Amino acid sequence: MSIWKTAYACAALVALTVAACGLAYPVAIAIVSELAFPGGAHGSPVYDNGTLVGSRLIGQDFSGPAYFHSRPSAVGYNASASGASNLGPYNPALIAAVKERIEDGSTTADAALASGSGLDPDISVENAMSQAPRVARENGLDEEAVKTLINERTQGRFIIWGEPRVNVLELNLAVKEMKESKVKV
Repeated sequence: MSIWKTAYACAALVALTVAACGLAYPVAIAIVSELAFPGGAHGSPVYDNGTLVGSRLIGQDFSGPAYFHSRPSAVGYNASASGASNLGPYNPALIAAVKERIEDGSTTADAALASGSGLDPDISVENAMSQAPRVARENGLDEEAVKTLINERTQGRFIIWGEPRVNVLELNLAVKEMKESKVKV
C-alpha cells in the first residue's frame, strides 16, 4: 500500500469521525431533547406577562421581606460560576456565615447552609412554611392562603430520591399574582 493510499484512508476516517461525532450526534441529541423535553431543551424559561424573569432550573437572589428567599449561594447566584464555598465544617468563615443566617431568622438547614451548586432553584417545604408568615404579612395576604400556595406548588420526590421541594421563583410569582388579584377585587 502506498503512502498516498494510507494518507487518504486516514483522512477519510478523520472526516467520517468528525461528521459522525461533530455533526450527526449533536443534531440527533438536539432533536431528541426537543421532542422529549420541549421546555427543558431551552433552559426552562419562566415568563411573567410576556417578560422573561428567570429559569425553573437556576436559583435567584430574592431579597426583601415580601419575597420567599432562596437558599444561600456561595457564588452569588452566578450561573457561569456554579460551585460551593469548599469551606470545611470547622472553618471559622463558614461557622460565622451560618451563625449570621441563624441570627437573621433562618430556622431550617437549607436556609442556613448554602447549596452545593450555589444555584438551587428550590427550597424545602419546611423552609417555605417558615417564611409564609412574613411573606403574607408584607404582601397583605392571608397566611393560610399563602400556605395553600406552598402546598399547591410542592413537588414530590423523584421516584424515591430527594425530598419534597418548592420552586422559589414560581412561588414568588404566585404570591405576586395573588396580591394583584386581591388588589383588583
